[in-house]
Amino acid sequence: MKPAARLSVLTLGLMLSACQMVGPDYHSPKDGAINRPDFQGNLAEQNSNVVSAPVPQDWWRLYQDPRLDQLVRQAIASSTDLRVAAANLSRARAQIEEAQAEGGFTTKAEAGAQRLQESGEAYLLADKVPVATVGNVSLSTSYQFDFWGTLKRGVEASQANADAAQAAADTARITLVAEVVRSYTQICAANEERNIAQKSLDLQMEGVKLTQRLRDAGRGDETQVTRTQTQFKSLRADMPRFEAERQAGLYTLSMLLAKPVEQLPAGTGECAELPHMAQLLPVGDGAELLKRRPDIRQAERKLAAATAEIGVATGQLYPNISFGATVGSVGFLKHLGDQSANRWGFGPLISWTIPTNGSRARIREADAATQAALAHFDGVVLSAVRETQTGLAQYTALLDRRDALADADESAKQAADQTHRFYQAGRASFLADLQATKTYTDVQAQLSAANTQVAMQQIKLFQALGGGWESGR
Repeated sequence: MKPAARLSVLTLGLMLSACQMVGPDYHSPKDGAINRPDFQGNLAEQNSNVVSAPVPQDWWRLYQDPRLDQLVRQAIASSTDLRVAAANLSRARAQIEEAQAEGGFTTKAEAGAQRLQESGEAYLLADKVPVATVGNVSLSTSYQFDFWGTLKRGVEASQANADAAQAAADTARITLVAEVVRSYTQICAANEERNIAQKSLDLQMEGVKLTQRLRDAGRGDETQVTRTQTQFKSLRADMPRFEAERQAGLYTLSMLLAKPVEQLPAGTGECAELPHMAQLLPVGDGAELLKRRPDIRQAERKLAAATAEIGVATGQLYPNISFGATVGSVGFLKHLGDQSANRWGFGPLISWTIPTNGSRARIREADAATQAALAHFDGVVLSAVRETQTGLAQYTALLDRRDALADADESAKQAADQTHRFYQAGRASFLADLQATKTYTDVQAQLSAANTQVAMQQIKLFQALGGGWESGR
């Protein structure tokens, strides 16, 4: 074997035997918030209003409302936010392919011809070189060795970023579903509360008429009439609020489904009964929560990508090493392909940009970005736990308030029924009967508003639990 060939083989052997990965390998931070034992426990402990059952993928189906199911299905199919998330995911996956294509084999083909006047002195000749038509045909291939693992770190970073893009798409889906259910609930609540308010308004109008008759009969005064009229006008002034809330819910659904209000599923605008869940709310446990929430997965994948970027930056300190071969023909155009014009060659190539302070600074920059990503990861975990624990506490408080109002509603109903019987028996006045009925209606309005708060908190809690993304993958 010739010395040049032996040198090439020796160089290649040394390169293959010395391959290593620069930069730190990524591991889930063992001291991070994600691994805290106090975050892994039972979320339903000491809370009789929820159960520890797994959070369903399609939690909105627990309401058993076909119209709501249809709204969610249409929103998922037409959401612009999900289209943006899908495009971002496609771009991230293309970046993986781009990173995987770096290094390895590269093939280059060239062909050209030119009328050429070469410099005689360039060839140490005193006379001019004759003008000639010179051609060039060559095919070269090279293989870049990932000697320091720089390219692999780049693939790792791209893969982690793609995983983060998938998690972002899952977050967008969770947000979309919650907004659809929230808007639909807002419409139903507005209609229900408006109906109750209309009953209260009608009763107040009867009170106005009664005080007017009493005044005209000399059994009352103008002050009573003015007071009841003021109460009537105050109630009437509040009526437009319910229609505004109903319209706002419809317009939000219209935007989420990307279609006009009049093309929403039949009966959407007339819903007057809140979506009701016939079972205790399933919340799973802390360990499942931390695995399920896509924003946590997104932050974790961003940390992995930042860690890989340290290796990419570190690899810039070292030379690029490749092994290539070239075959071609250079000479007068008419002699291309002749033995006298043919050329070939092979061997290793080392190129190295001598590191400067800027290269070291890029490593420090990547390390600082990793520390920031770790802090953000911990922050997202803490925020997820806080949102869930706060949501559970608020949900329990709202349920307790609703139950107390339900007791008050039952008492007000009994009082109204008793007063009405007394009125029919001549033992109570019509005004007393009217006032008892109005009190019952007022309590109904409070109970309806409390039910709306419970329903909205359920949606918020499911969003905090991270339910509703798996079926979209």
